[in-house]
Amino acid sequence: MSAAVALIGTGRMGAAMATRLAGAGHRVTVHNRTRSRADRLGLDVAATAAQAAQVADLVLVSLADDAAVVSTYRGDDGILAGLRPGAVVVDTSTVHPDTVRELGAAVRAQGGALLDAPVSGSVPLVQRGELTMLVGGSAAALAQVRDVLAVLARQIFHLGDQGTGATMKLAVNAVVHGLNQALAEGVVLAERAGIDRAAAYDVFAASAVAAPFVLYKRDAYLRPDETPVAFALDLVAKDLRLIGELAQAVGAPMEQSEANRAVVDRAVDAGLGGRDMSAIADLLRRTADGGQPSP
Repeated sequence: MSAAVALIGTGRMGAAMATRLAGAGHRVTVHNRTRSRADRLGLDVAATAAQAAQVADLVLVSLADDAAVVSTYRGDDGILAGLRPGAVVVDTSTVHPDTVRELGAAVRAQGGALLDAPVSGSVPLVQRGELTMLVGGSAAALAQVRDVLAVLARQIFHLGDQGTGATMKLAVNAVVHGLNQALAEGVVLAERAGIDRAAAYDVFAASAVAAPFVLYKRDAYLRPDETPVAFALDLVAKDLRLIGELAQAVGAPMEQSEANRAVVDRAVDAGLGGRDMSAIADLLRRTADGGQPSP
């Protein structure tokens, strides 16, 4: 059954989700702060987030950080201003759990429901409908929109109350960023010891460490100049800051995450913030050679 969906934020993931949903027959209206990024999708475009929300029973949000999320909900042109009573907002952004709890209360005050539902996966997984979705919030609200979300996600985990989806995403990303650091170090170690980079990667991909992440980052590590950015280091730095804040709040020791954050901060300071997370390998190569990585 076709649903009226608003998609707020047409970056890489948001654009892929909008296209996937429209292809499945849903009526999709999109909004992006930079309108040209929404126009190129060939879908109905709303001038504001409020206007997009006014025509939707399900509002999907995919934005970069807490500041962008909060500003897009608030104000005369924000999601809250246009939200229909009974509508469900599904926020896939990676943000602090406290942010979604605060916004969840504001959405409820408008007669809607907010699910924090960040996803694990990349654009190709969106295109195949194989994301993993981590959901916090009302079970009834999830049941209301599950069929639409199933177009995007092969697995939907309902983890509990508001904020549990956001919390779990930070836990998952703590592992992802640790794995990326370990993979970069392993690749550079093998190279400097005289092993061909591609051959070393073949071994990693066939070994006990062959997680899905290792498999789909192959091109980013072997052909970084030809491979589109999937996860920029600026966003990795944001994630690691949020992970550190959450860890401090709940008293969880995160020594590896702290070490990873120091390396990522160094990469961002060196001008690599816009490059893919695989550029950590380049940082390590240049550091070993006594130079600075090129942006």
